[in-house]
Amino acid sequence: MAVLAVLIPLLMLGVVLALGRYEELLLPAEETDRLESVALPAAASPAIASRGPAGTPAPSP
Repeated sequence: MAVLAVLIPLLMLGVVLALGRYEELLLPAEETDRLESVALPAAASPAIASRGPAGTPAPSP
């Protein structure tokens, strides 16, 4: 029984890894997907300016 408790998770891990490899072979990433996954350098990424708080809320009637 202890052997099954050790072997079953290892076999399941092997199946998950094999399915992942199979998926990569079956559905290769397109060139545009690869380019989007590459991180942009800091100079190429748009800068987001912080404007601070929005101000006071509208006055109540």
